[in-house]
Amino acid sequence: MAKNIFFNRELSWIEFNARVLHEATRKDLPILERLNFLAITSSNFDEFFQVRVATTKRQAKENPNHTDDSNITAAQLLNKISKRCHELNRIQNDTLQNVVLPKLAEEGLTYVSPKNYTPHDISLTENLFRHEIFPLLTPLRSSDGQFPHIGNLKTNAAFLLEPMKGVKNPVNPLIVKDEQERLQNQLPWNSSPEGQQEIAIIQVPSGVSGIVWLNSSEKNRRFALLGDIIVQYAKEVFPGYNIKESLLFKIDRDADEAVNEESGREFIQNMEQILEKRQFSSAVRMICNNSSQLLINFLMQKLNLTENDVYKVNGIIDPAVLTELKKAQINEDCTYPEWKHFYPAQLPEDETYWNTLRQKDILINVPYESFDPIVKFIRDAARDPNVLAIKMTLYRPGINSPIVQSLIEAAKQGKQVTAFVELKARFDEKQNIQWAQELERAGAIVVFGIVNLKVHAKACLIVRRESDGIRRYINLSTGNYNSSSSKIYQDFSLLSSNPELATDVTYFFNTISGYSAVQTMHQLFMAPVTLKRQLLSLIEREIQQSSPETPGLIVAKMNNLSHPEIIRKLYEASKHNVKIMLNVRGICTLIPGKKNLSENIEVVSVVDRYLEHSRAFYFKNGGKEEIYLSSADWMDRNLDRRIELMFPITDKESFKIIKKSLEIYFQDNTHSHILQADGSWIAKTPDKKEQAVRVQEVLYKKYKKLNEAKKNVPHTEFQVRRKN
Repeated sequence: MAKNIFFNRELSWIEFNARVLHEATRKDLPILERLNFLAITSSNFDEFFQVRVATTKRQAKENPNHTDDSNITAAQLLNKISKRCHELNRIQNDTLQNVVLPKLAEEGLTYVSPKNYTPHDISLTENLFRHEIFPLLTPLRSSDGQFPHIGNLKTNAAFLLEPMKGVKNPVNPLIVKDEQERLQNQLPWNSSPEGQQEIAIIQVPSGVSGIVWLNSSEKNRRFALLGDIIVQYAKEVFPGYNIKESLLFKIDRDADEAVNEESGREFIQNMEQILEKRQFSSAVRMICNNSSQLLINFLMQKLNLTENDVYKVNGIIDPAVLTELKKAQINEDCTYPEWKHFYPAQLPEDETYWNTLRQKDILINVPYESFDPIVKFIRDAARDPNVLAIKMTLYRPGINSPIVQSLIEAAKQGKQVTAFVELKARFDEKQNIQWAQELERAGAIVVFGIVNLKVHAKACLIVRRESDGIRRYINLSTGNYNSSSSKIYQDFSLLSSNPELATDVTYFFNTISGYSAVQTMHQLFMAPVTLKRQLLSLIEREIQQSSPETPGLIVAKMNNLSHPEIIRKLYEASKHNVKIMLNVRGICTLIPGKKNLSENIEVVSVVDRYLEHSRAFYFKNGGKEEIYLSSADWMDRNLDRRIELMFPITDKESFKIIKKSLEIYFQDNTHSHILQADGSWIAKTPDKKEQAVRVQEVLYKKYKKLNEAKKNVPHTEFQVRRKN
C-alpha cells in the first residue's frame, strides 16, 4: 500500500474549524448567527491549542525525528499548524471587524470603541469605571524580574508606564487620605527610581459582563467593551504615571496533563490538583491586539513564546465576549427562526412509558425531537415505588442537570443508584467532581471511571418490579445526558425493554463496576474489547459479499475518522467495489477518491445550526441490511482507549428513520462540503437546475409534520356500561 495514505489528524481538525468559520462568512445567514460561528471558532481554537498543539510541542522536544502516519515530524507539523491558523485568524478578524460589526450596526447593535465615545459616553463609562470597575482591579508589577501569573484563557491588559516628571512616590487619588500612607509602600510601582519605565498587568474581571450598554435609542442599541474601558481609564489605577503603551491579550496554556490513574481514592484530589496546574502550565499561544509591539515582545519573552505562537488582531481579541448580544431584543431576522423541539409522537406526554416500551422500542432524534422524554424517563423511575435500581453513565451531564437531580432523589428514597461519573471528561472535570460528591452524599454508589480508560458510553438501566416479575428498561444513546447541549447537538437515543439488549446492558454495567471478567454480550459491542473487532468484521463481510455486479454498501455518520486500522480496511473494501459513503463532521484522515486506493469512497461534512454528533453505521449485508448506533467515533482513542458501546437497531420503524436520515445527509447541497483527494474541502452549492436541499431543515419539517399529525388525530372516548 502507498506510503502517504493518511491526512494529518491536526491539520484535518483545523480544516473542520475552517468549515465552522465558513459559516460566519456566509451572507445568507442571520448576522447574530454569523457572530456565533465566530465565537465557536475562537472557542474551538482555544481547546485545540491547549490540548493538541501543547501535545505536539512536547513531541517536538521529546522525539524530534519521529514521523506520524502522515509522514511528517512534530516540528514540521507545528509550522504547518501555525501557517494555516494564522491564515484563519486573519479571515476571522477581517470578518468580525469589516463585515459582522458593520452589519450589526445596520441592524441596530453598534459597537463603540473608545476613540468614538461621545461626551456622554465618556461621562457614563468614566463614572462606571470609578465606582464599579476600579474596585475589582488588581494591578501587578511585571518588570525587574517579577512576573505575575497570567491565568489560562483570561483576558488581561498590559501597560507600559513612565513616571511623570517631578513626581516622586505617587499615590492613588481614589484612596482616602488616611489610607494613603499605609498603602503607599505596598504599591508595587512606587519603588522605581524617577524616570524608570514599568510594565504592569491587570486581569479583566471575569465575573462581570464583558459588554457595557451605552445610552441608546429604540433603533440603535450602543455598547462598549469592558476591556476597552479598563484600558481607557487605566491612568486612574497608576497615579503619577503616564501610560505610554497598552495591550489587551489572552493566553492558552497546556491542558493536556494527565492524572495518575493508579491513585485509588485519592483520584479526586489528584484530579483537582491537575485542574489547578492548568492555570500555571506552559503557555502555548497568545492572542492580542496590535497596539504595542514592545509589550508583545516583553510577553513573548516572559511566556517563552515565539512569533509563530502570537496571533494578532486589529480590535476585539475574543469574539466570544459578544455572544451576549444574542439576548438583545432587536430584529428577529438577526437570528435563526425558531425551531421547536417536538415531543416524540409515539410517547405519551402525561403517563409513564412502561406500557409503551413493553410493546416496542422508541427512537428519539434530538434536537428535532425533545430531550424531555429522557429526563422524564429517569425522573419517573426515581419516583416510581416499583423501581428498585437505576444504573447510569455520566460523561458530561452539565450544570444544573435534572437527570443528576433525579438520581439524587432516587438515592435518598432508598433506591439502588449506581452512577459511573467520568472525572476525566476534559474541561468538565470540576463539574463532574461536584456531581460525584453530591451523589455520594445522597447515598448513591459512585464509580469514578476505570483506570487508564474513559467511560464514554451512554447507557441507563432501570430495574422495575412488575406483576409478572422483574423487568429491565434501558436507554442507549449516541450523545451525552445533557439537557442543555441536547438543544443544539444532533443525536439518536433509544428507549427499549428488549430482554436480550437489557441483559447485555446489565453485563456491561457489571463489567465496568469491577466484574472480574467481561461477559459475552450478544447485542452490545464494547470498546476496547469487541467494538473495533466487530467493525472490522462488518467491513470484511461487505467485502466478501461485494462484486462488480452487486457492489456492497457502507454508509457511516460520525464526528471523526482517524483510526489507521479501520481506514486501511475501508481502503481494502473500496478496492473490492464496496461503495463507501462517509458523513464526517470533523477530523478525517482517510483520503477519498485516490486512484487505486479509495476511488469508491466519498466523504461529506455538514456544518449548520445544529452540531452533528450522532454515530450511525449502515451495512448492506447482501440485502439483509443492518444499522448500528454508537457512542464511538472511528478513532484510536474511542476504539482502543475508551469504554464505548455500539448497538444494533432491530425495530423496523426505527431502522427506517435512521436509514432515511443517513441518505438525506448526502443530498445536502447548502451546508455540506466534499473532501477532495488533496485534502481540501469544497462547499456544495445547488446549480441552476437543482433544488436546494438543507438536511437539517428537511429533518425539522419532517418532525414538525409528525407533530401536527399527532395533534390532528381525533380523540375518541368510549362509553362503558357498568353494573350498578
